[in-house]
Amino acid sequence: MAIKVVLVGCGNMGYAMLAGWLKSGHLKPADVLVIEPADALRERAAMLGVSTGTSADTIPSQTSPQLIVLAVKPQVIRTVATGYKRFADGATIFLSVAAGTSTAALSQILGDTTPIARCMPNTPAAIGKGMMVVYANAHVPEAGFDFVKTLLATSGAVAEIDDEGLMDAVTAVSGSGPAYVFHFIECLTDAGVSAGLPLETSKLLAMQTVFGAASLAAESSEEPGRLREQVTSPNGTTDAALNVLMGDERLKKLIGEAVEAARLRSEELGRD
Repeated sequence: MAIKVVLVGCGNMGYAMLAGWLKSGHLKPADVLVIEPADALRERAAMLGVSTGTSADTIPSQTSPQLIVLAVKPQVIRTVATGYKRFADGATIFLSVAAGTSTAALSQILGDTTPIARCMPNTPAAIGKGMMVVYANAHVPEAGFDFVKTLLATSGAVAEIDDEGLMDAVTAVSGSGPAYVFHFIECLTDAGVSAGLPLETSKLLAMQTVFGAASLAAESSEEPGRLREQVTSPNGTTDAALNVLMGDERLKKLIGEAVEAARLRSEELGRD
């Protein structure tokens, strides 16, 4: 079996990554083996044409993958990783997407010289619009790391960091960040309803405004602060609203507190 990638865990994030690999053409269904104990999730993956199994024990003995992706929750990753120790011979790269779990922690299980990378994705990866931040230990070869980044790019933008200690901050900003934006949409929708708009109209206005503003910021050569200034006429409606949001740096402080809370929790998960 010429398996290039073993995907361990095919929940929402694992499935999104799998779909991106196949849709891009970088991998064929025959290149991937999905290990997933949950029947429904395993059957969903099988519908994409990939081979599946229920545990590490079901992987054929002759299999020698280039990459094993551990797409499981941080609470179970150490237990799960133990089952794949037989592949930790240096020829296979391990990629973890578990928040808070360091490459050092995985090295204790898989061996000190095992090539290990970790990635913090976010949920927009499900539609190919994710933010994928990746770190690799010194044992991951350049060509192997390029392969990892190529696969990750099928799910969105990819950024590489050299200091693994920054991964907790990455988790707090982009890993958890979509939830902050979703809540902002909820709040803007509710505010529109309170101002007299019908619910569905307010929801559309809120979502499209966030989508359009983010798209403009991504495509513009101007900094977000400059774009904000261009929308804000002195003593106008936007100015009145920003006086509330920016007065005493209210929103800046609130977002800062939220990100710090998420960063600290990511650190705690790494110690559990």
